[in-house]
Amino acid sequence: MRQPTLATAAKAKASRTRYADAMLAETENLTYRFARVRARTEQLFAIASAAADHLRPIPLRHPLIFYFGHLDAFIVNTLFRGALQQAGQHEAFDDLFARGIDPADAAAAEASGQAGWPAKREIAAYREAVQRRLQAYLREPGPKPHHVMSLLLEHELMHQETLFYLIHQLPSELKHKPPGDRPAPPGLQRVNQAVTVPAGPTWLGVPPGFQDFYWDNEGPGHEAAVAAFEIDALPVTNADYRAFMNETDATAPFYWLSDDTFRGTFGPQPLDPMGPALVTHAQAAAYAAWAGAALPTEAQWQRAAYGDDAKRRYPWGDAAPGPQHGNFGFQRYGPTRVGAFPAGDSAFGVAELVGNGWEWTSTPFAPYPGFAADPHYPGYSADFFDGRHMVLKGASWATDPQLLRRSFRNWFFPDYPYVYAKFRLVRA
Repeated sequence: MRQPTLATAAKAKASRTRYADAMLAETENLTYRFARVRARTEQLFAIASAAADHLRPIPLRHPLIFYFGHLDAFIVNTLFRGALQQAGQHEAFDDLFARGIDPADAAAAEASGQAGWPAKREIAAYREAVQRRLQAYLREPGPKPHHVMSLLLEHELMHQETLFYLIHQLPSELKHKPPGDRPAPPGLQRVNQAVTVPAGPTWLGVPPGFQDFYWDNEGPGHEAAVAAFEIDALPVTNADYRAFMNETDATAPFYWLSDDTFRGTFGPQPLDPMGPALVTHAQAAAYAAWAGAALPTEAQWQRAAYGDDAKRRYPWGDAAPGPQHGNFGFQRYGPTRVGAFPAGDSAFGVAELVGNGWEWTSTPFAPYPGFAADPHYPGYSADFFDGRHMVLKGASWATDPQLLRRSFRNWFFPDYPYVYAKFRLVRA
């Protein structure tokens, strides 16, 4: 039998060393990422007092106690029971906390409710056990399923925002404001002008080779032709919406407590006339009709943000998202004045497409041609392709920077008032 030369043996050893180093780096990276995400989740849960655990601040959602167990049940069901085909953690809890609800109305929510919930100390023990199991798995040698790891991380990031919606609706006496709220930037005297976007293509979904992880509804990426249109450089403001109300019988947005008071996250605050009007899709569409305009389609919004550049990462270019680009990533706990971040403008000069509130489009949430459900989470998108949910683009102040990618799609019922959603107008 031929013996390996010293050079061959050295190469093999070097290869094993590189592999071991790569596995160590992956473990350290995943451990850090999971720890970072969970740290913010714990900070959010800590905002609410124990007296709020069993309240349903949003009647269309489960009480807060459900979400305390849901994130870890998702880890068990998706990773351990799913991808790894292992035993669950606690069968009753794995199933009880498996999935939230998205009913069309309060009656449907009540019908899908739960009569009782386990004691919080029992759920806390379950969470701790799942976290120990996850950390042990991350330390195990060998590669990890990258797609599933990313799915777990982004699922929790998205739930941080929806958890914040629940916290926002709690009575002020049942929560406290944590540190870290950045002061609002100085208001800019920007005129809301219509920007002409010429006819041309845009890319919907993930461009080829652009993103190593994305949710199933972000693919397959494809090019779409868009006719010329005009789009407002700024979103509709509270002052704009008040003028609409004065001339019609339109009701006030949910986040208005009165003509001059805003429903702040931690209590009432003055309503800023130059803040974005946070409204439902139905209210945005009614305003657009009154103004003789329309809400942008998903393709129009995408072209205004990214033009025909399929490789442009953000409306402002390829620079990593920073505080100069917009109001996102929990820098603040509420909106700022519109157009306060000119560094975030798109190449066409359209401001604030990312941050300070998601933006309603006129496009129903539906699959792209060739859609394939994610086998690790087959109901994530497909369960909502019902013609009753509308696409939103952009981000809010409670959206993590990781979710700012160009292909990310959000969706809600058109009359759901709790989402942080603004809007702008287009004209053909």
